[in-house]
Amino acid sequence: MNKKSVEVDLSPPLATIYLNRPKVLNAYNEELLDQFKVRAGEVFNNEEINAVIITGRGDKSFSVGADIELLEELNSETAKVIADKGKVICDMIEDTEKVVLSAVNGYALGGGMELTLACDLRIASTRARFGQPEVSLGLIPGFSGTQRLPRILGIGRAKELLFTGNIIDAEEAYEIGLVNKLVTPRDLLKVSKNMARRITDQSSRAVGMIKQSINVGYSNGCDKGKKFETESFQKCFESEDHVERIKRMKEKLKK
Repeated sequence: MNKKSVEVDLSPPLATIYLNRPKVLNAYNEELLDQFKVRAGEVFNNEEINAVIITGRGDKSFSVGADIELLEELNSETAKVIADKGKVICDMIEDTEKVVLSAVNGYALGGGMELTLACDLRIASTRARFGQPEVSLGLIPGFSGTQRLPRILGIGRAKELLFTGNIIDAEEAYEIGLVNKLVTPRDLLKVSKNMARRITDQSSRAVGMIKQSINVGYSNGCDKGKKFETESFQKCFESEDHVERIKRMKEKLKK
């Protein structure tokens, strides 16, 4: 791990994780996956951090997915190893109570797009391009893209993208709900950080509970999601955070 394929900028309460292989459009290899798991784990366990932005170095790509040299070397056994590494990373992003945003500055293809799907919010520059082109190589997504994409887009839209391998532009991605916000390349990180700071202004405990409640409902069904929500609502009153926030709101209303 001598070369930093993944870099982190800590500016509490915000952290930014950079995929750092711009010469190959931030394609991932095993080293990048290993580094990402370690660095992301450090960020997610940092109590001073409440929101995380993931983006790619350079102005051409978030990540084009697997390095072609990696794909050429894989066999059925090593392919599972790589898929498991990617799934662990995506699950870490989805499971952390911290809000994770992806700032997509160019191509987000294959495993790169799957990484964005695991994030809570996706902000894209007008240069962004999204796609799951694995099928054109006789492959399928390996980082749980077949599970997350239908949750975001609906089954019909997801199947169309997965079956055809089509790459769509940022405007279409925004229109179909894959992207939360569309901005100029120049404003991408600024807007992403502003949104992250807007979220970190809220109760980090409450935001984390909201994220968990949504995920429980998606993964385990509406009834379990409702039960988890009620239990979380109760827990909110175990802290004094809401008391102080209500006081501040009342003061604002008096003005």
